[in-house]
Amino acid sequence: MSCFALGTASFGVSGPERKSGVVDVAAAQHQLDMALEAGVNLIDTADAYGAGASETVLSQVLQGRRDRVVLATKGRFPVGDGPNDAGSSRYHLVQACEASLRRLRTEHIDLYQLHEWDGQTPLEETLSALDLLVSSGKVRYIGCSNFAGWQVMKALGVAARDGRPRFVSNQVYLSLLERSAEYDIVPTALDQGLGLLIWSPLAGGLLSGKFRRGHPEPGGSRHSGGWHEPPLDDRERLYDIVELLAEIGAAHGVSPARVALAWLVTRPAVTSVIVAARTEAQLAENLAAASLVLSEDEQGRLERATRPPLIYPYWHQSWYAKDRLSEADLSLIGPHLHD
Repeated sequence: MSCFALGTASFGVSGPERKSGVVDVAAAQHQLDMALEAGVNLIDTADAYGAGASETVLSQVLQGRRDRVVLATKGRFPVGDGPNDAGSSRYHLVQACEASLRRLRTEHIDLYQLHEWDGQTPLEETLSALDLLVSSGKVRYIGCSNFAGWQVMKALGVAARDGRPRFVSNQVYLSLLERSAEYDIVPTALDQGLGLLIWSPLAGGLLSGKFRRGHPEPGGSRHSGGWHEPPLDDRERLYDIVELLAEIGAAHGVSPARVALAWLVTRPAVTSVIVAARTEAQLAENLAAASLVLSEDEQGRLERATRPPLIYPYWHQSWYAKDRLSEADLSLIGPHLHD
């Protein structure tokens, strides 16, 4: 799997959903060309992106090249106004997957992901539906997205008990600005052998280098336009992180964004970082991070500046269990023991 994946949330999206820009068919074609040339082999989309528009545009630019990529999509979010048009029920998932297959104009989906947790549908029903999709040849592998560690473990336990396919991945948010996933999502992935696919690695553009202390906010960005995902709780902390990224970037002659991405691809359990862009220039800048190697000192500075504090029970384990910690435990606790 390539260390970067091409995100397509902006492909074909327009109207009120145009929070992150729009990429038409011609632009999508160029982006896919650039991604393949850079060695990217994972393409990620979802039925919720533009109410299927992203999948439709992607199908057009993938013609003749479908076998060159690992094609990932997602289902679970609303696709209509009916009571069965959302969630992880058998009815909705089978219907959503078949609709994605039609829009993508493909016979199978390589990685089909639950886009969000559904606490109202029994996992037995959800996993049996995914098993049906796998056994029928419509899906090769299954994954989840935005699941907490305990939710992943519950799903894996049910799958093992009932002889169902297990998740191979969890697509989550993780960045230098927000590392809460390291409390239980990252250790769970390490312990259970799941790959992490990272969305919004630049925190919705906040780590691009355009948001700087003492500078006017850039126009046209998602956050300046009222888009608040991921949330920004501490603007001064953001400025401190961007200043550090800019300092390290200056030493390499690269942008803060490239430093942030280079740091992220080296993190434990991270399999692929999903990069999306409104312009070819943005995509080229993001993909170039694959060739940037940060020194141990630079990685350490970024780690210390953004490290999440140990919450309970982890501070207690760092005091009394440090002689018997696993690789998964040490992914969070280890840096605190070494300083």
